[in-house]
Amino acid sequence: MPAGNRKNRTRTFLDRLPLPERTFVADALRTETVGGMVLLAAAAVALVWANTPLSGAYESVRNFHFGIEALGLNLSVAHWTADGLLAIFFFVAGAELKRELVVGKLRHPGTALLPVVAAISGMVVPALVYGLVATSMGGTWNGWAVPMATDIAFALGVLAVIDTHLPSALRAFLLTLAVVDDLGAIVVIALFYTSTIHLPALIGAMLGLGLFFHLHDRRRVHGWYWYVPLALAIWGLTYASGVHATVAGVAMGLLLRVTKDGERGRRPAERILHLVRPVSAGVAVPLFALFAAGVSVSGDTLGDVVGRAEPLGVALGLAAGKALGVVGGSYLAVRFTRARLSAELAWADVIAVAMLAGIGFTVSLLIGELAYSDPADLEQIKAGILLGSLTSALLACLLLKLRNNKYRRLYEAEAADENADENADGGPGDPSAHDR
Repeated sequence: MPAGNRKNRTRTFLDRLPLPERTFVADALRTETVGGMVLLAAAAVALVWANTPLSGAYESVRNFHFGIEALGLNLSVAHWTADGLLAIFFFVAGAELKRELVVGKLRHPGTALLPVVAAISGMVVPALVYGLVATSMGGTWNGWAVPMATDIAFALGVLAVIDTHLPSALRAFLLTLAVVDDLGAIVVIALFYTSTIHLPALIGAMLGLGLFFHLHDRRRVHGWYWYVPLALAIWGLTYASGVHATVAGVAMGLLLRVTKDGERGRRPAERILHLVRPVSAGVAVPLFALFAAGVSVSGDTLGDVVGRAEPLGVALGLAAGKALGVVGGSYLAVRFTRARLSAELAWADVIAVAMLAGIGFTVSLLIGELAYSDPADLEQIKAGILLGSLTSALLACLLLKLRNNKYRRLYEAEAADENADENADGGPGDPSAHDR
């Protein structure tokens, strides 16, 4: 085909984007703002779809099964997104945690102590709030882990939208807290939501992880064609073992090498994150949200959240327990340990971050699906997650906006003082400077 014809070829619907446009989309998905917006859009589509006359089609698509029956992988679409695609999200979380532990904030125990204690307290207190609310109303402890998780994508997305003058230490605090929170969620899933273990499959998954580590860290083998089939095998064996398959994702992320390749080389973990993050933010997490967040919302649904023990415990655990846990843990760490609050932050900033940590969307939905097998109970738990996360997001937006305005006024005042000093010293703005 002549070059001119190729250049003027008619574009078709869903045709592959040209390289510059693909690069632009991928770079956008690497930012917290766009990733959070895509996740929010997917959740909104799910809610609208599940509350229209097309709700039957939504259920049909969500429950459609496909896969390899002989390998025990004939799963529903919802199951594939929760166990399969979400492993990519946890792979990214594991790689980010590894980077933080080796070259980031978590490598210094003194610096990491405050957000780590805040994260642990921010997991324990919501579980206790859930338990107190649920048992006092005649409910059970089944969903104690649901309000423990913070959604990194949503929380950082909200912060990125509002942040124009907020101190960088605030984002670092939230990121460290959310990464530790995700690690805690993985531990909870592995320990408390694994009913039976198939030992041969688990040994096979561990051998696969050993081979992954040997190829990547020891032999320094490059090429996706080595690692993608190996990752799929590790994932499949982990799923067959009875351990939740997302654990395979975080395990492979933690095995990535963070040291530089050569004196001026890039860190492999950062290079792989650069490639995988758009897939996580643009495909894996939104598709999970699309098939997990479809809750029938009505007056009766909201009434069930407020009037029933477990959904109310989840909502209050996220909206109140998270804030109490993060702020309380931070205060205790500063009061009784050597941990210190960053000089850039005030306690009002910690309260704003604590409210932001109550957005427990993605991982909370996942744990909810693991904790409740009855569809009716699960729908109410999802409604509780949505209500608690939305309440936390709205309060966090209000507090962050107030803090952002305060820092903006301080910045403008400092800029005005600097300009006044320059003029007084005969700077460019001083008319008398031309006479000297």
